[in-house]
Amino acid sequence: MDAKPYHHGDLRQALIQAGLEATRLGGPDALRLRDLARALGVSANAVYRHFEHRDALLDAVAAEILASLAREMRMREAGQFAHDRAIQRLRSVGLAYIAFARREPGWFSVAFFGAGRDGLLATPPAPPYAALTEALDDLVREGVLSSERRSGAQWLCWSAVHGFAGLVLHGPLRHCAAPEVDRLAERTVDAIIAGVMGTVRRADARRADRGMPDAPVQRSASEPAMPPTEK
Repeated sequence: MDAKPYHHGDLRQALIQAGLEATRLGGPDALRLRDLARALGVSANAVYRHFEHRDALLDAVAAEILASLAREMRMREAGQFAHDRAIQRLRSVGLAYIAFARREPGWFSVAFFGAGRDGLLATPPAPPYAALTEALDDLVREGVLSSERRSGAQWLCWSAVHGFAGLVLHGPLRHCAAPEVDRLAERTVDAIIAGVMGTVRRADARRADRGMPDAPVQRSASEPAMPPTEK
């Protein structure tokens, strides 16, 4: 980070901005109060007047990241008809979450994997959580999702996209080519939406009523086959 002496203005906001710049590539470990003070040309005591310890500044940085993520989740909405728009909104919310994690892994780690993030995410509700619940509530208002199936659906959706993001950033999917990750991300989001809405169950029931066998599982050529069962 280039040293740019800080002379006037809002030091608190300047520290948050410097924290964002430091953590964008380096994640939470890159946030060091003395380094930020040096870069801004202020004393360490000046920093502590705004943030009593490192975690307090990390919380403020994470809050900015969560707000940015929520804005992106709300921006990716499309569709002309109410029914299609409501479904597309939820789909866009999920895909935007994954896209943000892939594009900004340092910030994503600060927001969700830094020390002490549990309290920040729970109270008050984090902006990404609000964006997700709004999309789900929109499905209920449009008559696409029943109130019964809406109950707790936010945790199913968040678990799916957050788990997928973790596999991309820290798990076996980190070595996959971007187009393959794109395809798998869409399949993940579409599958969880179908599960929440009950469309998978209804399709299986229709097949059973007609005496049809279960639909075969489609496997990607890049996915390993299951080993044969020993007899």
